[in-house]
Order: sequence, then structure tokens, then C-alpha cells
Amino acid sequence: MLKPNYKVPAMAEIAEMPPNGYKVVSTFSGCGGTCLGFRMAGFQTVWASEFIPAAQQVYRLNHPHVPLNTKDIRDVLPEDILRESGLSRGEVDVFEGSPPCASFSSAGRREALWGQIKKYSDTKQRTDDLFWEYARIIEGVQPKVFIGENVEGLIRGRAKGYFKQIFARLKETGYKVNAQVLDAQWLGVPQFRRRVIFMGVREDLDLPPVYPKPFSYQYTFRDAIQGITNHGFTKGISSSYKAQLPRMKIGKSNDKYMNMRRLSFDKPSPTILAEAGRAAPYLHPNNERRLSIPEVLRIQSFPDDFKLSGVYDKDWERLGRSVPPLMARAIAQTIREDILEKC
Repeated sequence: MLKPNYKVPAMAEIAEMPPNGYKVVSTFSGCGGTCLGFRMAGFQTVWASEFIPAAQQVYRLNHPHVPLNTKDIRDVLPEDILRESGLSRGEVDVFEGSPPCASFSSAGRREALWGQIKKYSDTKQRTDDLFWEYARIIEGVQPKVFIGENVEGLIRGRAKGYFKQIFARLKETGYKVNAQVLDAQWLGVPQFRRRVIFMGVREDLDLPPVYPKPFSYQYTFRDAIQGITNHGFTKGISSSYKAQLPRMKIGKSNDKYMNMRRLSFDKPSPTILAEAGRAAPYLHPNNERRLSIPEVLRIQSFPDDFKLSGVYDKDWERLGRSVPPLMARAIAQTIREDILEKC
């Protein structure tokens, strides 16, 4: 199959896409990457929640017609969602959420942080218990399908114990449950990004969870940035990082030194991490500069005109914490075709 040109529709184009009649409830919505992907597939998000103020701001800029609940998810009741969305128990087509996952990341201190209240974005909170809140709400709302996203580190090392507990808890809610690692680079996103995707289908529907099949092609960084003419604000490289540049074999793409990465034009980007905007930089393949936010938007498969705050580190964090919309679209299309249309 010939590889089509890489293209993400503009926000106005997405708004004009015809609805398919299916309704989504979104939790841990962030800046709305998953909601945007589902909208690209024709779904309507009827209720969303986000606790981090900076993420709320960006969500509202891009999803102004979606009711956004800003409570801590621990304080949200299923009855609140049903009342505010105007739906009854069992009527939600898809319930989605990406409970924060820093404690399970393959990078960092991992189990040393389990059970701890720690800095998360602009707040301090415990995050490794949030899948239990996610399951509590599923139990009360009883959607037809749920999906939950988390880092691949959840299935590695000692974190596998948490994975098994989460899996068992989700099955208790009355669903056929599966979990599979999907890589965004095989779902139309120019980025290596492996994530665990939990999926559950309500038992009475008698259908199994189904995942999108990988594409036969990948997009590279070169494909992603074609046509970008205005890079906007980027960020310089500190003197300590500049001192490392000679060790990076300038001209050798995809080289890495002390977590500073120089991307390759001819490969997908490495994973866009939330902290990489302020910490170890990702460098343009042949320019001595960090990636620009327009480049990160393309790598994460967001529209060029997706609205952000205009603060480099914060914008990178918002994008780095998001599910790539084109990855979410592939999942949504599969759910519609292989589950909801067969109910």
C-alpha cells in the first residue's frame, strides 16, 4: 500500500466532520488529545473532567462546547456524570480515561514513589491509586465500552503486580477486559510511543474487546514537518548542554547523550515526554536548537491550529501528557466498526 501524505485536519475541519451518533464520557482529559481523536472519528464527547488548571485552560480553548468538570476525580460521583451529561446508566457508548502514570514510568524512581504524594504538573497528589477511581466510576456509569491508557512500564518489573490488580478490578465492574500494548508509530503517528491500552466491553453485549490493526507504513520526522513555515517560539540550549554537543557526533542522526536526543529525519520521533521541554532537550536533526512547539504538535498528531498557552515548557508538558489524536482516532474507529455497530 502506498503511504499517503501525512496530514492532520485543522480544528475547523474537525468541527465540520459529521457526528456518528455515539457519545463519549472522558476522564483525566488533559488538554483533550483523546477527545480530539474520537471527534475525528465522529464521536461526541458529552462530559469531560480535568483537575490540573493549566490543562483545563487548554481543554476549554479547544473544546469550548464540552462540559468540563474540574473536581478531583476522587470527588466525582457516577450520578454527577449522568446528571451533567443528560444520559442514563448504561447509555454512555464509550468511557475513556488516562489516569496519570508517572509512578509506573520506565524512567525515574518507579516503585520508590508508589503510594507517595508527589509533584504532578502544577499540583501535588498521589497518582498510582487513580485506576481504582476510574473503575469505581465505570461501575456506576456502566458504559458499553471503556478504554484506559497507561505507560508500558505498568507491565514491567514489580509494576506487573499493580497491573494484575488493576486488571482484576476492571473485570469486577462487569466487563470482558483485555489489555494490549499499542505503538503510535504503527497507527499513523510519526512517533515511537508504546502504551498499554485497557479495553472492556460490557458483558451483556457479548462481544470481545478489539484493537486496531497496525498500518503497513510509518511516518518519519521528515514527513511530519513538511510545510511548516513558522516555528514560533522555541527554546535555547543551556551552556551545559552545548558543551555536550561535540560528543553527539554531529551529523549522526538519532544520537543520544545524557538524555539529550538529536532526532533523525528518516525515523519516527522518540517518545515526546512531558518533562523533555524543560529538561534534557530533543534537538532538531541539523540545527542546534530544541524542537519547536509546531514540530511537537505535528509529532503528536495535533492540528497546527490547536490552541496552547504560549509558554514553551507548559505547552510541551500538555502535549507530552496527551494521547496522540490520530492514535485515539484509530482506536475509536475500531470500537465503532467492530463493537458498537454490532450491538
